[in-house]
Amino acid sequence: MADRGASAPSLPDDWPTHPDPILALNRMGSFEWDLDVGILQMDATAHEVFDVRPDEFNGRPENLSTRIPHPEAVRLDLHVSQALKDGSENYGAYFRVRRRDGTLRWAHTQGYVLRDETGRPRRIIGIVRDATQELSESEEAQREQAALDEARRRQTNVVQITTAALAHARTVQDVIDVLKDTHGLIHLGATSLVMGLVEAGRIRLVAEGPEGSFVPGTRVTRIDEKYPMSEVVRTLTPRFIESPEDFAESYPQLWPHLTELNITSAAYLPLIAQARPIGAMGLLYNDRRGFSAEERNVLVALGSSIAQSLQRAMFYEQEKDVAQGLQQAMLPRSIPSVPGADIAVRYRSASLGRDIGGDWYDVIPLPGGRVGAVIGDVQGHDTHAAAVMGQLRIVLRAYAAEGHTPATVMARASVFLHELDTERFATCLYAEADLSTGVVQVVRSGHIDPLVRDTDGTCRRLPVEGGLPLGLSAEFGRLEYPVNTIELDPGQTLLLCTDGLVEQPGVDLDEGMQTLRALISTGPDDVRDLADRLIDVAEERGGEDDVALLLLRRLSPDVRQPGGRLQQHVGPGDPEALTESRHMIRAAVGAWGADERADEVELVADELITNALMHTEGSAIVTLRILTGSDRRLRVEVEDSSSALPRRREAGECGVSGRGLLLVDRLADVWGVEARGGGKCVWCEFLVAEQR
Repeated sequence: MADRGASAPSLPDDWPTHPDPILALNRMGSFEWDLDVGILQMDATAHEVFDVRPDEFNGRPENLSTRIPHPEAVRLDLHVSQALKDGSENYGAYFRVRRRDGTLRWAHTQGYVLRDETGRPRRIIGIVRDATQELSESEEAQREQAALDEARRRQTNVVQITTAALAHARTVQDVIDVLKDTHGLIHLGATSLVMGLVEAGRIRLVAEGPEGSFVPGTRVTRIDEKYPMSEVVRTLTPRFIESPEDFAESYPQLWPHLTELNITSAAYLPLIAQARPIGAMGLLYNDRRGFSAEERNVLVALGSSIAQSLQRAMFYEQEKDVAQGLQQAMLPRSIPSVPGADIAVRYRSASLGRDIGGDWYDVIPLPGGRVGAVIGDVQGHDTHAAAVMGQLRIVLRAYAAEGHTPATVMARASVFLHELDTERFATCLYAEADLSTGVVQVVRSGHIDPLVRDTDGTCRRLPVEGGLPLGLSAEFGRLEYPVNTIELDPGQTLLLCTDGLVEQPGVDLDEGMQTLRALISTGPDDVRDLADRLIDVAEERGGEDDVALLLLRRLSPDVRQPGGRLQQHVGPGDPEALTESRHMIRAAVGAWGADERADEVELVADELITNALMHTEGSAIVTLRILTGSDRRLRVEVEDSSSALPRRREAGECGVSGRGLLLVDRLADVWGVEARGGGKCVWCEFLVAEQR
């Protein structure tokens, strides 16, 4: 209890001998305490304060113990003893008195200590008074002040709590969800909420809470209409509606739809960002009338916080759309249909809006029923990484389509990246699959290993020997990439992915691989459904890395029409072998029902064999095969030991050579060159009719 007498001025020596009339006017009683004899004398008013009659009090202070509860007496004695010991001239204290009826009331005493010339205390004179009303008024004032402080604290917390919740909102929908949430409305103190965004001169309602509480016909409104949200957007000024009468008078066309909500007041706030309105928000109440100045300030601050969150979310979505659009433009627009395989690809961008990754995938149809599958990741998460990725994807596709071996494709891609004006490197995995035999040649440059899912659902990791990442292998002169050969049975699925699908915060790569294998093993059988599940898991996990994924399932071979594969070795300077190869070609064309193209096939094959024997120092291997799929094709391959690529040239009017490749180009439907070990293979294909 506050000591109100501690700083009272010293009493003068001419203190009145009988101060009763003066004190009585102020409802105070006086006392004089002779410390030498221990007698306490009190006037009539002091007796009334202690609720004792004069005949009940014998002058001994301890005689008041029936009126002063023991804890109060101990505390009061402590005040007096302290003043006597430390030389104080006065003291003061509040204490409680127990009245005759047992009730307690507050009293206050203030005493003045008189000492002799040695400083020894001799007497205490002072006053005592009833302080019940004083403290009641003081406590009431304290309660009112506490209630006011609590209200201010709650109002401030509205902004703090809402701002804290909005700090985690990345998208516009996230902001809406925070405000629509039941707890969000409770924090805002509102019964109902509406929010609209400015779009093309109109306000589109994007949130209402509770659900379904919006007014019909206000989903999209013009800014010039007589609605409160339109008004605050036009004027950029909040609109506080103090009462139902104010609402009904100001907005007669809106008010009839709100009567069932029992609205008593409302606050409509413009959402302003960078000095322009981006929307408006309305908070409707059914438990208050009017708004104090402090409440208005809090709501304006709240509107500013929400506006900043909305603008941040809009920027995030715009940046994410641009990043995803650029990334998708760099990736293949569509995946070709490959006979003999079921393929699914997926891409997920990084979780940060402006980030764009360098992950990519590609599927490259190759001659002879083969297909190339590529997965790669350029270092970094920015537009430069995406630009490098786009160039690298194109050149790698071109090298593969030219017929180079997987190791050569990877080596040339590394040289290309090294020669670019960039310090970025890239990891990559290239798999070339012959779907007719199931043989898959895999080359890895710093990338994570592929996985294979068996027909029974089990999934295993394929440890693949690899080389340095693209760009680094060229820089350090280590362009030898080992080729790993695996066999993919019908129904088995090859999975290629970037590390964004495997890596998790606080989890090492091996554990991440185990988790991925478990997901694949328990995933759907269909490759598209499986790809969706894996991407959904990556989306739920979040993360700051993008993800590229490619699934290739080898299908069971269809029942093929009669046909086959024939091969003949033609040695240099061996006319009989050349003749036998011509007979073999003529017989195969007839047996396979391609008579309508017989002359063209024989002429082109003869030209390719002749070129191989004339322009190389070794023998030639001639292979004929029938390819089936979306169409039926007859393929002729002539392989030699020279790495020199054939060149088409103009023979001139009198020239006797130089027309061979021109003839091949005119007669064959498609032709090309593939690198084969230390040599090459020149091939061509002819579309032929289905055999009856």
